[in-house]
Amino acid sequence: MTWTIHPVNRFAEFSDQWDTLVRSRPGTPILESAFLQPLVDTFGQGDERLCLHHHNGLLRAAAILQSRRKGMWQTFQPSQLPLGAWISDGNVDLASACRELMRQLPGLSLGIGLTQLDARIQARPDDAPLVRTQDYIQTAWVDIDRSFDVYWEERGKNLKQNTRKQRNKLQTEGVVTRLECITDAKDVSKAIADYGLLESAGWKSADGTAIHPDNAQGHFYRKMLENFCQLGQARIYHYWFDDKVVAMDLCVHDDAVIVILKTAYDESFKSVSPSTLMRQIEFQLLFDEKKFKRIEFYGKVMEWHTRWTDNARPVYHANAYRHALVLSLLDLRATMRKSTAQPATVAETDHA
Repeated sequence: MTWTIHPVNRFAEFSDQWDTLVRSRPGTPILESAFLQPLVDTFGQGDERLCLHHHNGLLRAAAILQSRRKGMWQTFQPSQLPLGAWISDGNVDLASACRELMRQLPGLSLGIGLTQLDARIQARPDDAPLVRTQDYIQTAWVDIDRSFDVYWEERGKNLKQNTRKQRNKLQTEGVVTRLECITDAKDVSKAIADYGLLESAGWKSADGTAIHPDNAQGHFYRKMLENFCQLGQARIYHYWFDDKVVAMDLCVHDDAVIVILKTAYDESFKSVSPSTLMRQIEFQLLFDEKKFKRIEFYGKVMEWHTRWTDNARPVYHANAYRHALVLSLLDLRATMRKSTAQPATVAETDHA
């Protein structure tokens, strides 16, 4: 087994191999090159490294790494990426692969942090002298393995009653609702503009994280969704009250899973929960379609997730070190920081 290390600007040259590996693990569309290439182009620093692990001519594991500080590396992890930029065929020992990779990375490599690993995709290793793992979040999903009527009956009384009341209220007021699904690349630019209007009118505008067609967020989501539309793997849901868009979901998928990346709604209609009404119809169509096995949220389980599902599983960080002394020094540093009440960043502890 050998690792080869390349500058990240060569990612396109290896995208076919990368995608073949990703697609061998159904349920990970967010790790396809259609997602990662615009992410690197928009948010990368340019010094990231593409790491490819071959055995008998086949790509068995791959990662995009960035240098965090002297001797320490971490998976490329901008906030737009729900999982770390690491994928394997499921049969690669994580600790052994990282140990070998450290020997190939430039300079003196002392440790690698693999961030936000899905326990369904990458088995969590046991802690060992040179390996540590840490819980990150629980993420929720919905199994599409029964009829929608059965699924809906399983939901809590409050969700069912509230959606019924809200629909009755809209009907009484004469509001016509409809759900539109965009899948054509030529319509993405307008859809991102629509989405940006929803976010910019809400709390995300105040904290600077809202998508806008002219900011980096907008550039990334437009290019990424155009890529997935061209592959037939994107769905942009618009929910309308009469002639006004009041809620949207941005989604990508493979043949097994659809991932809801982002949701926005018009906060002036908060009293009738347009995103909830949208999702009820959206889920009903997905259940009736029977194309996918799961709907993934890929984010920290929130109270509203629990209205839609009881399922949750861990996403975790894994850290591998070249020498036990490195881990001992990091533990000592963390202990000293705690004793002086100085908070450490993720990159400054063994919780990379």
